Amino acid sequence: MTAPILNFDALPSDLYIDGAFRPGAEGARFDVINPADETVIASVASAEIADADAALDAAERAMADWAARTPRARSEVLRRAWELMTDRLEDFARLITLENGKARTDAMGEATYAAEFFRWFAEEAVRADGMITRAPASGARIIVQHKPAGLAVLVTPWNYPAAMGTRKIAPALAAGCGVIIKPASETPLTMLALMPLLEEAGVPKGLVNVLPSRRTGALVDHMLHDPRVRVISFTGSTGVGRKLLKSASDQVLKPAMELGGNAPLIVFEDADLDEAVAGTMLAKMRNLGEACTAANRIYVHKAVAEAYTAKLTAAMSALKLGDGRDPSVDVGPLVNADTRDKVAAFVADAVAKGATVECGGVVPEGKGFLYPPTVLSNVPESADCVHDEIFGPVAAVQTFEDTDDVIRRANDTEYGLVAYVFSGDFKRAMQVCERLDYGMVGLNRGLVSDPAAPFGGTKQSGLGREGGHEGMLEFMETQYISAVW
Repeated sequence: MTAPILNFDALPSDLYIDGAFRPGAEGARFDVINPADETVIASVASAEIADADAALDAAERAMADWAARTPRARSEVLRRAWELMTDRLEDFARLITLENGKARTDAMGEATYAAEFFRWFAEEAVRADGMITRAPASGARIIVQHKPAGLAVLVTPWNYPAAMGTRKIAPALAAGCGVIIKPASETPLTMLALMPLLEEAGVPKGLVNVLPSRRTGALVDHMLHDPRVRVISFTGSTGVGRKLLKSASDQVLKPAMELGGNAPLIVFEDADLDEAVAGTMLAKMRNLGEACTAANRIYVHKAVAEAYTAKLTAAMSALKLGDGRDPSVDVGPLVNADTRDKVAAFVADAVAKGATVECGGVVPEGKGFLYPPTVLSNVPESADCVHDEIFGPVAAVQTFEDTDDVIRRANDTEYGLVAYVFSGDFKRAMQVCERLDYGMVGLNRGLVSDPAAPFGGTKQSGLGREGGHEGMLEFMETQYISAVW
């Protein structure tokens, strides 16, 4: 077993540029808060424009050599990164809990998931397959190959401080690109802590740079207007995604956008209710509901709604709320006060409009951004939580009787990331899945995320895919050569 790399008394807290930690050009810093007790974990350097330029310079230098390496050479470095991170999952899980708040089980799940992207893309690095064929009319050879697109700017959210970074870094490196990653200000420490591990794995200095900053908009916009940048990969809200797409349009950058969701979860009358409730708990409570994939609108057939709601309420009530560092805790705090207050406002609005609180629904007293697991029944269509992401541990249950009606309601949103369907009739379930306007569907399961699968949505939930074979192609350009011999 490799010795731990994280010294929790002196966590990396400076910018990571050209293979070294260093303070920002202007010396600005900001505090990272533990959401469980509101204490300051660390003071982190805040990047400015000069720091972005230094990172771009470093990435450009490093990419020239990296892109020229054989696919197998890049693959071996990524494989080593997976091995090293797998040896240190406990450390990374502890750090994720410290800055994000999620309970230990959730944090271990994220750390494992995050590491797996290095293994998957180590395997994909050698599979950027092209083709050679012959043009039917001219007889010329059509040669198609995939080449590194160029420098990539990666912007990640706070809800998965490890996995959202590795899900972008790993395919970019597999493709041969250099990257600059801008982690969320709430949770920059995990990504900074990953850098010594990548260095140990053999990633050349300068190839991966990390720029925490409180000036995200100006910093990212500046990089998107640098002619060396060719890819913008963003995970976050649809509103911010629209702004980045506008900036990216000035240079016609290649966008990979994983945006918001408003996931429906449909339980038919012939579903196994125990299976449906277990799936709902995964789809709703993974990461405390702070996920774009979280079940947001729960539609249950009227014939089984009472029994389903009783089982779901029992399961939610059994969860222990508290500081995620306590291994007995199932549900930690939300990431900040604004998120907690927004969740509380959604519940208050639904209740004012006629919903019934089956469990939870009251903000605990004391320090920390805690909100209890909550089940709402009889949620009206007019409730705000039906039309916006709750991003918290609140299950909003509605009923339906007609299949066409519930499909219409499920599709009635600008989002199209993921949906969930529970039914004992496989033929009907597949027909429903195909009619749902979503990039992903969980059929009789509440978890769809997998490094080997193409993750992404339709409509305003994004552009492109992460994971799978498609994830690496987001960082590559297709080149066609016409030849005669």
